[in-house]
Amino acid sequence: MDFKDASEQAQAVKTGEVSAREVVLESIKRIEELNPELKAVVSMQFEKALAKADALIDLSAPFAGVPILLKDLGQHQAGQLSTSGSKLFANYYANQDDNYTKKIEELGFIILGRTNTPEFGFKNISDSQLHGLVNLPKDKTRNAGGSSGGAAAAVASGMVQLAGASDGGGSIRIPASFNGLIGLKPSRGRLPVGPGSYRGWQGASSHFALTKSVRDTRQFLYGMQTCQLESPFPLPTLSHDALFRKIAEPLTIAYRLESPIGTVLSDEAKWAVLEMVDKLTKLGHKLIPLERDILDGVEVMKSYYIMNSVETAQMFDQIEKSFGRDMTLSDMELMTWAIYQSGQKIPAKHYSQVLQDWDRYGAVMADFHKTYDLLLTPTVASVAPKHGQFALSPDLQENLKNMDSFSVADQQDLIWEMFADSLAWTPFTQLQNLTGQPAISLPTFVREDGLPIGVQLTSAKGREDLLLALSEQIEESGLLKM
Repeated sequence: MDFKDASEQAQAVKTGEVSAREVVLESIKRIEELNPELKAVVSMQFEKALAKADALIDLSAPFAGVPILLKDLGQHQAGQLSTSGSKLFANYYANQDDNYTKKIEELGFIILGRTNTPEFGFKNISDSQLHGLVNLPKDKTRNAGGSSGGAAAAVASGMVQLAGASDGGGSIRIPASFNGLIGLKPSRGRLPVGPGSYRGWQGASSHFALTKSVRDTRQFLYGMQTCQLESPFPLPTLSHDALFRKIAEPLTIAYRLESPIGTVLSDEAKWAVLEMVDKLTKLGHKLIPLERDILDGVEVMKSYYIMNSVETAQMFDQIEKSFGRDMTLSDMELMTWAIYQSGQKIPAKHYSQVLQDWDRYGAVMADFHKTYDLLLTPTVASVAPKHGQFALSPDLQENLKNMDSFSVADQQDLIWEMFADSLAWTPFTQLQNLTGQPAISLPTFVREDGLPIGVQLTSAKGREDLLLALSEQIEESGLLKM
């Protein structure tokens, strides 16, 4: 029972070619066969899923009967385990549905369980101490990426055709690139938020999915989008005509081959972009190289780390209230502890300046897109990393354990050092989270050893229609390699 994508699955259920139960059973079978090695799925609800499949009568929803996995970070489902990849929450069961999850069920999906993620989604790899390493399906010595690594491995291996994911600094696009999938991070405010949290790292984090086709990406976006006036970042929805339109005229596309933080890129990352430049030019678009970065990438990342520190400290204030005690290093992984401690000392006025800087970055990018329809870059600097590749030195680990003894400036230097190697692998995906722009990773290049790497397209805020129209043209031209 092989399907190209979730849309084909849904059509087969609608026409009676297969039943929802048969489709769900096939996914369950693949999870049971593949998950012991991949470690993509961390909790299952198979009986509930089969009961829902058996009870399915109304097939009018766009993805009626299609099995899906949710990410084990947010995307809460009442009564189901929700660990956030943390041993603190190893036995936590959500008490209400997230609005994202409600929408998932409205679209007809049948939820099978939840996927592996690093603790609180802080990494671009998935290696939580609670659930273990997520193996790349194409090479088990490599990590599937993060923080939506379990979701990516589940889709890439065929457990499901589409899986819930989220992106606070590249967590959809990075594993999409490593696994040869399509990964869209939507505009800030595009998808539903709440009721537990409405800001998600001050709007930097957004939920979506990992997919195998542009039509799935487009239909999922159309069905999930909302103009949520109670949220801090409401965004007008895209009409069906706008979102499903074809490319009507040549686009002006800027491209950049250099890392925004001055680190080294692999040859394949550059080749992937240059190959796409050639293909898009032949499709009639105007490709223009950028001689310099639009913004200071180091400044952008430092502001990102300040946000991450403050938001983590605030999160642990709430956790301490819930647990009725102070948190200690033994409660969490070392990286989490370091981020948490660094957020305790940052002055409010400093954080306020960071958020104003984000507004400035957004204005700069909005002005950029008055000249250029899209920006083309690598998604990542290289293929999926080896397990253990970003291990921290003993000296750095000791400093991180004693994070509270350092000044604010020294703490942020340590945070930079802690992420330096992993950031060098993925320096292209954070800016869009701060500016609220949509960006998509497309699987267009495969190395000689069979490992994929993606290219990233970024548009102005609110212009997912443009991203998906060009993505469809690329797909129809046979340029996606999945």
